[in-house]
Amino acid sequence: MTREMEDIYKLPLILEPQPEGGYTITCPLIPHLITEADNLEEVIPNVSDALAALIETYEDLTQPLIFWLKLNNIHNNRE
Repeated sequence: MTREMEDIYKLPLILEPQPEGGYTITCPLIPHLITEADNLEEVIPNVSDALAALIETYEDLTQPLIFWLKLNNIHNNRE
């Protein structure tokens, strides 16, 4: 991906251990954000990649994901 992500998002993540090893990762704030990781070191890079792909998809579909996330993060950072 040649485009750099300019914003930083704080998102709650749910890591669900899988019987075969690794984790399934979801975010309760973004239902379409789902990824996997073989170990904890892979969680952040894999979530970042999945989020970047999701953002690109929402932008292509002209959906307001970014706007909602920014408002949610502004609200949460004030608490």
